[in-house]
Amino acid sequence: MVDGGRGVVSAARRTPGTASMEKLAAQVKTCQLCRLAKTRTNAVPGEGNVQAEVMFIGEGPGYHEDKQGLPFVGAAGQFLNELLQLAGLDRASVYIANVVKCRPPNNRDPEPDEIAACAPYLERQIAIINPGIIVTLGRYSMARFFPGERISAIHGTAHIVDGRMCVAMYHPAAGLHQASLADIIRSDFRKLPIFIEQARKMLSQSALTTEEERIAEAESAREQVIQQPETAAVLASDQPETNGHEDAPTAVEPLILRESRAAKPRAQVEGSSTGARVAKTASEGPPVEPKPKKEPTKRKKTPEKTNDYEQLTFF
Repeated sequence: MVDGGRGVVSAARRTPGTASMEKLAAQVKTCQLCRLAKTRTNAVPGEGNVQAEVMFIGEGPGYHEDKQGLPFVGAAGQFLNELLQLAGLDRASVYIANVVKCRPPNNRDPEPDEIAACAPYLERQIAIINPGIIVTLGRYSMARFFPGERISAIHGTAHIVDGRMCVAMYHPAAGLHQASLADIIRSDFRKLPIFIEQARKMLSQSALTTEEERIAEAESAREQVIQQPETAAVLASDQPETNGHEDAPTAVEPLILRESRAAKPRAQVEGSSTGARVAKTASEGPPVEPKPKKEPTKRKKTPEKTNDYEQLTFF
């Protein structure tokens, strides 16, 4: 039976991945691939739901984890429990693992060869669980998915890595050692429900794998834009060609932008040569007969009206 959500899973709760994870855990516990095997008390394979939607990956076991053979059971683990609650999660619904499965002596940082030795175990865990979203905790787990990045720059943000959503977070221990980081970590964890929902949508959309379905989806989106009243009005007008226009965008601007652009007071667009001539004529009274070979003062207003939309591109 399960003791507090930990330990051996009862037969009634076994899932297809349970046996594979138990076999992997047995390999980790007897692993001799790096020097950490000589100093550990217990290896710490990982813990949690093998069908978890969210997988957390820390750096390595600490003193208490080494004694109990379980991840995040010390002070950092208590803080992690609080953070999970902020995200609407609990330990029974997620899976927690580490980059290295054995405690580095004196809680030093793991060495590159130690990380490399444990990498196949971590990859196998990810393959068994197949989580919708991975949350990295700390610099060393972040480096596995975001090489070359700095955690201070990308913490609390989600990115797609190898077709899966990954979120970089500070390690909970950082909030215990630096009080200034505790609230930042809490704020980052409050974003997790949003990221989880986005990951769900991404996974559901990935089912549209055929070219015909992707084309149909694009055509549907196109029709929704074209049927907007303001869009239809612009499409019905005589629009100038924007090919070669260096300011022409490559995508359709948001409808709210078109509305604000169309509603712009005339005084804001009189900076053009046409607008200046119109303003000058209005202030000086009746138009004066133009000299030969010069453009007539009276001009069509179409260029002025079109000027408001000249940077729009429609499909």
